[in-house]
Amino acid sequence: MSSKELKSKKSTILKTRSRRIFSDEFKREKVKEIVNCQYTIRSFCKLWDVSAVAVYKWLRLYSPEHKKGITMVIQKDSEAQKTIELVNLVAELERKLGQKQMQIDFLEKLVEIASKDLDVDLKKNIKVTL
Repeated sequence: MSSKELKSKKSTILKTRSRRIFSDEFKREKVKEIVNCQYTIRSFCKLWDVSAVAVYKWLRLYSPEHKKGITMVIQKDSEAQKTIELVNLVAELERKLGQKQMQIDFLEKLVEIASKDLDVDLKKNIKVTL
């Protein structure tokens, strides 16, 4: 066999790690050490060759400070309350729009009456300057 063939055979061999099972006492002890800041999670993972996912699972199981919490959705207002506010806002805007339309109608009628009384067409003779 040539050296190339030997190298290719070496590269195809997979290195497998034997499966380890840690006892509950071991896990509790190591969780206490992590909680007491003797190890960081990263350094613990390197030291014991354990995945970070496994360590976080241990923390949730054996540490009172790291219990998996309930997901809380915090909203400013409920959707029903928001809908009520928007309906009230639309009603207020419609009221203001109605008032403005009444003012416009009043001013148009005023110009019409003044035009008749003065015998001058005020709509044509008004110069608007902006």
